[in-house]
Amino acid sequence: MAGVLVLNATFEPLAVVPTRRAICLMLADKVELLHGSGRQVRSERLALPEPSVVRLSRYVHVPYPKHRSPNRRGVLARDAHQCQYCGGGAETVDHVVPRSRGGRHTWDNVVAACRRCNGGKRDRLLAETTMRLARVPGPPPPSTWIEVAAGSVPGTWVPYLAPRERAPGRRSA
Repeated sequence: MAGVLVLNATFEPLAVVPTRRAICLMLADKVELLHGSGRQVRSERLALPEPSVVRLSRYVHVPYPKHRSPNRRGVLARDAHQCQYCGGGAETVDHVVPRSRGGRHTWDNVVAACRRCNGGKRDRLLAETTMRLARVPGPPPPSTWIEVAAGSVPGTWVPYLAPRERAPGRRSA
């Protein structure tokens, strides 16, 4: 299992923690279980459902950094490991405007690319090639960092990571 998704009291994703840590939080009544894995964790006198998604009982203010620099794992996760030029599987990161031509290492200038497209583009601008971007690059949504931390996203996490107007369990005012 990838771990346990921890949500703030407002249902926003905060972190991925090991199952053992999530169980300790459950025993201390600091979190409530939203989804289990279907298995149980047993001790001599206690049996608990193994958590998959938990929510903090109290709101925690998290000072998010205003800017995170792009890295390979983040770019590949943002672009769903698909080459932004041909649509195939991506293993590398390409600068749309090459650094040798004044391009910067920013979210709006880096895309996931397969080795073939990255090597074919070399240090040229898109206008100098026949290649086209599948979509305009930009900063990833905050849930991307949860995906990067977990490695893979279990199905029970998807409703909490997908953008939506109302989270499950929230009551309308």
